[in-house]
Amino acid sequence: MAEEKTTETKTVTPPPLPQPFEIAILPLQNTTLFPETVVPLAVGRERSTRAVEEALATEEKLLACVTTKTENVTGDDAKPGDLYKIGTIVNIKRMMRNEGIMQLIVQGMDRFEIVEWTAEQPYLKAKVQILPDLRRVDDEEIEALKRNIQGMIQEALALLPNVPPEIRAAVMSQENPVQLSYFLASVLDLGTETEQKMLESSTVDGLLTLTHAALAREVEIMQIRSKIASEAQNEMDKSQRDYVLRQQMKAIQKELGDDEGGEKAEAEQLRERLEKADLPDDVRKEAERELRRMESLPQAAPDFHVIRTYLEYILELPWRKSSEEKLDLNEARRVLDEDHYGLEDIKERILESLAVVKLRPDSKSPIILFVGPPGVGKTSLGRSIARALGREFDRLSLGGMRDEAELRGHRRTYVGAMPGRIIQSLRRVGVNNPVMMLDEVDKLGNDFRGDPASALLEILDPAQNNTFRDNYIDLPFDLSKVFFIATANQLQPIPMPLRDRMEIIQLAGYSDREKLNIAKQYLIPRQIKENGLTGDQLTISDDAINLITSRYTREAGVRQLERTVGNLARKVALKVAQGLTEKVSITAEEIKGYLGPPRVYPEEARKELPAGVATGMAWTEMGGEVLFIEATLLPGGSGLTLTGQLGDVMKESAQAARSYLWSHATELGINPEIIKQNGVHIHVPAGAIPKDGPSAGVTMSSALASIYTGRKVRSDTSMTGEITLSGLVFPVGGIKEKVLAAHRAGIRRIVLPDRNEADVDEIPEDVRRELEIIPVKRISDVLDAVLEKESSDPGLKSYFARNLEAKADGSDRPVTHDI
Repeated sequence: MAEEKTTETKTVTPPPLPQPFEIAILPLQNTTLFPETVVPLAVGRERSTRAVEEALATEEKLLACVTTKTENVTGDDAKPGDLYKIGTIVNIKRMMRNEGIMQLIVQGMDRFEIVEWTAEQPYLKAKVQILPDLRRVDDEEIEALKRNIQGMIQEALALLPNVPPEIRAAVMSQENPVQLSYFLASVLDLGTETEQKMLESSTVDGLLTLTHAALAREVEIMQIRSKIASEAQNEMDKSQRDYVLRQQMKAIQKELGDDEGGEKAEAEQLRERLEKADLPDDVRKEAERELRRMESLPQAAPDFHVIRTYLEYILELPWRKSSEEKLDLNEARRVLDEDHYGLEDIKERILESLAVVKLRPDSKSPIILFVGPPGVGKTSLGRSIARALGREFDRLSLGGMRDEAELRGHRRTYVGAMPGRIIQSLRRVGVNNPVMMLDEVDKLGNDFRGDPASALLEILDPAQNNTFRDNYIDLPFDLSKVFFIATANQLQPIPMPLRDRMEIIQLAGYSDREKLNIAKQYLIPRQIKENGLTGDQLTISDDAINLITSRYTREAGVRQLERTVGNLARKVALKVAQGLTEKVSITAEEIKGYLGPPRVYPEEARKELPAGVATGMAWTEMGGEVLFIEATLLPGGSGLTLTGQLGDVMKESAQAARSYLWSHATELGINPEIIKQNGVHIHVPAGAIPKDGPSAGVTMSSALASIYTGRKVRSDTSMTGEITLSGLVFPVGGIKEKVLAAHRAGIRRIVLPDRNEADVDEIPEDVRRELEIIPVKRISDVLDAVLEKESSDPGLKSYFARNLEAKADGSDRPVTHDI
């Protein structure tokens, strides 16, 4: 019987892993090291340097490298929680120092996992466990993935022709899939997260899957980049090819005698236009010189297009073309009356200027500056003047302009240069004698780019603007025929040299009666039409308009009034669109239902003023305002306290008023001891609004005299005027606006400096008839006009009585009275 032979299968067990051991940890930013790869490292942070020095002190020169989870964490700041758990043990092959930086060449050895952190200072140290080799799960899948990866490597190398041959050979000859994956991860920028996943992979299958996905993405990016580069190169090649063909075509045309295309045809068109244009001799000479220069340039040359644009501007400017004037002063008056209500003085001055133009057509056009609050009709007056003259009209808004080149233009040496706005405006209107409005001239700015106001000095100077040179055109253009009209809200911001070149016409605010008529004749019909209504569908009563003017708008002009009327018209238009067929008549009682509660509560005349309170008048950009100045004694105090956000000039007026009253106390019937033993506090209400100016001097004098004497200021009286320390009252401005504001507040007695009597004629006749105007020369005249005869304080009353008796006896000795 044969003996059976048996064979035992031996199980191959992997070698045991070394026990966990302690080692220095080197944190890495944006870098992941892999086993069997050699990479350079630069170490400069203090804690990292100490870790490297500790590794170099050992015989094996081993160091554990771990990547930080975020790129913001540095080697000195890294905490155990900031680092991944798995890293690579490296062997330091070489170390060099260069200006405090350690340059290392390291080779990856094994993967490890941190078991326990043992120290953070003077460097990171942890107990680590070497990880086993990667397991193979499916050999067929591994082989398929490896071949796919090698195929993509070939595609990548084909897209990168500059890769050295030795690197190509090393990559393609690598048979170990793990080492191939680690090598690719080390040379490609896959991102820290992807690289860390590859390092942490425990199977060959998983590692190759990650490598395949990352490499496929990199190859796709390379293909896209190659495609973009190829398309760009093709475009360049096409441009070069077109240029060569174009040059060959020109040569062929020249041989055939057919050279009328391209820039030659364009130059011929410009030459024909130049011959037909009516140009001054010096302008024609310069244009022909530039045209000859353009003909010598190829069409592709940058200067070709610059010169062509320049010549087109020269040919389109109205050098000698003027609009025919049909100046009829009666028609001009009709136009002005049709477009504007009131403003009789303004219309008269405009007609005077037009009369000069009619009598002497070759005279220089006037330069007018309209100054007034917003909404009083400055811009529309300019349009009316153009309509009355039969001229073209163009408006330039100068508000906020800070660059002088916007008016004068840029020189042609700059890319994108163009003429200034004056020349562009003349090109638009097509004539050299338009009415040109320079709007908001008081709001010009200036900075490092120049001062536009200085550029206007030449433009608005009749002695210079006949040879105005724009920086772009660089040829003299006659602006003397242009009728310039400037507008401004204030005179102060306009430089004096510029102000001196213009005839200033002041436009004051409208009275309530004027606003009523303007609303009835212009605003309401216009808003009814603009909102799709008819006069049979909407009417607004006079009382309603007066209520809107006084309680819903606060302005010297009528812009807000028109906007509010438009609001009413829109609400009625909504009702009509929803089917309303009845006519809507809006009365004063219904205004609140349409517009809500009143938005403006203007100051009104107080029925009775206590001692120490006086009514003054102020000018604002929105017109005039009534303001009350209040004074009170501070027993036992001293000095003068001022509140209400007053400016320096107004504070000085208060000090001058107190000083004058103190120095002339006896003759004014004031007990000097009251001034000496009491401080005084002056307050001007509406403390949130800044106030300044000298015109409150007489009002402050009256308020102080009232509190010192106990005599009340008349409640029906308002005043304005500047004072001096010698007791004189000087004239002030804005009389019309101030008086209209006092009239609106119900005040009927007005105290003005006697030198302002001429300004009273500007006040509308209907308002003037209801007022008592009292001219004054001195502060004593003011006090006699505004203070009541009797003191409201019994002690002060007896003092005045005795003082008057002393004066009656011919004695100048003051009667003292202890308060």
